[in-house]
Parts: sequence; structure tokens; C-alpha cells
Amino acid sequence: MASVNPPRGMRDFLPADKARRERVLAVIRERYRAHGFDEIETPVVEDYAKLHAGIGGDNEKLAFNLLRRGLDADGIRAAAEDPAALSDLGLRYDLTVPLARFYATHRGELPTVFRSIQIAPVWRAERPQKGRYRQFVQCDIDIIGDATARAEAELIVASLDTLDALGLTGGSIRINDRRVLDGMLDGFGFTGDERPGVLITIDKLDKIGPDGVIAELAERGATADAVAAFGEFLRRPQTREFLPYGEAQIRRALPEGAADDVVAHLVGIGEAAAAARGGADEIPLVFDPFLVRGMGYYTGTIFELAHPSVEYSLGGGGRYDGMIGRFLGQDVPAVGFSIGFERIVDLVPDAADAGASAVVLVHDRDVPVAELVALKAALVADGARVRLEQRTKNLKALLERAASDGYTSFATVAAGTPRDAVELKPLS
Repeated sequence: MASVNPPRGMRDFLPADKARRERVLAVIRERYRAHGFDEIETPVVEDYAKLHAGIGGDNEKLAFNLLRRGLDADGIRAAAEDPAALSDLGLRYDLTVPLARFYATHRGELPTVFRSIQIAPVWRAERPQKGRYRQFVQCDIDIIGDATARAEAELIVASLDTLDALGLTGGSIRINDRRVLDGMLDGFGFTGDERPGVLITIDKLDKIGPDGVIAELAERGATADAVAAFGEFLRRPQTREFLPYGEAQIRRALPEGAADDVVAHLVGIGEAAAAARGGADEIPLVFDPFLVRGMGYYTGTIFELAHPSVEYSLGGGGRYDGMIGRFLGQDVPAVGFSIGFERIVDLVPDAADAGASAVVLVHDRDVPVAELVALKAALVADGARVRLEQRTKNLKALLERAASDGYTSFATVAAGTPRDAVELKPLS
């Protein structure tokens, strides 16, 4: 018998799960809109050439590509060695590349500084495992057209506000700048060719520690003098006094000679975020000079969303000033932040639906259909959500199922029961 399960790495959602996801998405949308962002929609497929333009990093290797229409067996064999000849379209693997294409298409219709929301599924040919799916939802906000620290500050404040609204207070942002990271690697003496591999290793610092990073860099065959200099920097004596986020903390975490303009940009983000979050004692940022983030299109600030309840990040993003120029022919500053919806949805505290009640009308078999439908319509008109259920022998099981589906009350209905005689009882 053929399997009736969904494809590997993809999931069905039962009504209660779907309702929970939609409640969380509604909060995210509402908070994003409150901060001045406007929602857009892009197609689930994009041109193969745009998805494989060298700006999507490793995600390009995980793209699901669509076979060109009209190819027969001979055509497929002839094009077997050339993916671009086999496919002309592909499923989007993130929402950033489609946004860049969208902006290039509609620039004349958009404001000078455009703040976008995109909440939609994306697809990646991942190896399915716990917490990693082939279809998942991304929740992105982006600001295009603003090169100042204001853009990053707006994204950070909106994202933390959204986390608070979901009941996950106490979040913070780890922040770095790819220009700082590149400057460090140059200063230590790593070559441009070995930099991608070096960044992959540095990204493991939290897991394998300084000694593990240095050992792996040596195994990779990175420039020996650069590895030695980097190792000396990692093992340098550090004072233990508390330094709040700001210029002193940033400069102490970096080698001498860090670019003044980059440091000033990072400081400005912190000052703006602090002002929005309650003052200098409430800066929700932590400077991390070894934060990497894997996307190759990042050109400046990068950040990750942290929460004390979990060890992994709940989202992240960064500045990608060079991407839109690949479509438009001229660079446009852009920065984005994505909340990891699939990670957050399981952390959000359960909460009953706000607003209207949800009612189950349990009726006897002999109640005329016209009476049932009229009674249901009257309750719906009063603002309730209503389900009709015929009474069963196991009424307890019926009501427990209704409660698991989000219903909050029930009433029993006999033939001739008027609207004003319906007595609602709580389900829990």
C-alpha cells in the first residue's frame, strides 16, 4: 500500500496546531505593522537564473528546481549535465532574493525608504531531522533605501517588541559587522581565498572553543602565521569588569585599528535601541566579534536574536547592500531581520483566542435542520464561533475533542429550543 504520509521534511497540521500557528502569525503581523512595515507577497517560484545568481550562499545548493516544460526524454538526456538547461524556474529558498527582485521590479511605485513584511513558506532540499524541515515559514521585515543606523535600530526594536508581545520577554540581540570580521581576518593575515573556510570554523567557536578553532584552522591548511596570530588574540588576557554595550566594550573586544566608521555605526544602533527600550540601562544588544552568520550576501551589520530560555538563536539577519544592485544595476542599501517562526511557535505560551467565544451546540437527532441552522446563524451574528455536533453516547469524548480544537463553551439543544433559552456552559 502506498504511503499516506506527507513528503519527508514536510508536515500536515491538525486544526488545533493550525489555529495555534495562526494566532502566533497574527501577533507577528500586528506588531510588524505597528512599527510601520507593509506586507507584500511574491510568487512561490522565481526564475532559475535569479535563484542561482551567486547571492544565495549555500541555500542555492538546496533549491528545488522545476523541470522545463516540454522536455522529452531525449531533451532531458541532452541537458543532463546542465541544470540551467533542465530548469527555468525554482521554488524560493528564502524571502530575501525574491524581495530584491520585487524591489527592482516595482521601485518606481515604492517610497524612497521601503519597509516590507513578508510572511510565507519557503522550500529547501534539507536532510530532514528534528527542527529542520523542507518546507517552513519565514517571517521577514526589511528596510530598503536607508544606509543609516536607524534602519538596524528599527528592525531590532520591532523584533524585540514582537517577541515581548508573544510572551517571550527578556530577548536580546547578538550583533557584529562583517566589515569588522573581514578587517580582523585581514589583520591576522588570512588570504581572501581561505576566508570562507576560516569563517566556517570561527562560527564553531561557541561549540569547540578557542583550542578547537585553532586546531581546525591548522587542519584546513590556513596560513600558519595567521592562525598563530589569531590564536594569540583568542587567548589574550581579558579583564572581568562589566562593560555595557557601547564604544568601550566594542573596542575592547576587537584588535587595535578597528574602523572608526564601523564602530560608530554599531554604537549608533545601540543608542537608538536603548532609547526605544527604556534608556541606557536597557540596551538589548551584546557585541560578539565572532558572530558570523553564513549568508554570503551580508555586507555590514549582522545580528541574531537570543532568548534565555533556549541555547539556539530565534532569528537573525543583516545588511545586504550589494544584492539589489545585482537586479537593478545600481546598489541600494538594504537590511533585514527574520524571526525563526518554526522555533518560536513551540515556545509561545498557550493562550485562549481573544475576543469572541467558541461554542459547540450539541443537539439531539430529532432537532429539525432548519432550527439548528437558524440557531447557529443567530449565535454567529452575535460574534461567536459555532460548531454543530450531534449528541453521541460518549459525550465526554466529544466535548474533550471540541476543547482541544479551541472551543470554550457548549450548550445542549432540543427541538424547539429558542435562542434566549440556550444555556452556555464552559468546556473547562
